[in-house]
Amino acid sequence: MGSGLVIREAHFPGRAPIEAYGNGGFRFADMSHRGSILCLPSGIYGWQPVSAASLTVADFDRLLPEADAVQILLVGMGPSLQPLPAELRAALRAAGIAADPMSTGAAVRTYNVLLAEDRSVAAALIAVD
Repeated sequence: MGSGLVIREAHFPGRAPIEAYGNGGFRFADMSHRGSILCLPSGIYGWQPVSAASLTVADFDRLLPEADAVQILLVGMGPSLQPLPAELRAALRAAGIAADPMSTGAAVRTYNVLLAEDRSVAAALIAVD
């Protein structure tokens, strides 16, 4: 019988408000996660991007199958607002998702309000220090 270490992809199965952010990560549902996160109707997932400049359509592959359940996507672009790359904005629009880029702090606050209102919201949050 093997006793190897099993590493699972970070995933919280459900929707939860973000309790805190900063120091390179997030706290939610009495847990903490180092790095960026993607908050979808199916749960909260660890997410690879570390900067807004490097965002690609592929970074949102997990979101697109859930597009029917998402009206607005808040994109926390890090410490300051930056525009979404044109190709990414077009792909999200084609999927019927309105993307709203903002600083990660503003995205967290807006996500929590819309979640409390039971709105069809998702968030892609780049971790900040």
